[in-house]
Amino acid sequence: MVAERAPRLRGESGLSGMGAVVGATAPAYLARLRELMPDSIFLMPGVGAQGGSPEELGAAFSSEPGSVIVAASRSVAGAADPAAAAAELRDRVWAVSQTAAR
Repeated sequence: MVAERAPRLRGESGLSGMGAVVGATAPAYLARLRELMPDSIFLMPGVGAQGGSPEELGAAFSSEPGSVIVAASRSVAGAADPAAAAAELRDRVWAVSQTAAR
């Protein structure tokens, strides 16, 4: 259903405003989900405290780094230095997105 409706909301980047919530704790399914929804943005909860790792998310990214939004609130908010935790997570996710885009 998402892929069927996604083209109507496609923006200049090629990504659609029609997205899906895709858990980061089951990375084995990411390649298939990206195949089924090539233009959709994935909101990915589950990184950090729930056990998901940015390094396992490569298959979720399309050629656009903005195709995945990682949600990791507990691991950031509960860190001794939340700003540093957020920066580290951002850097790890960015590195994965750049590798996946190649």
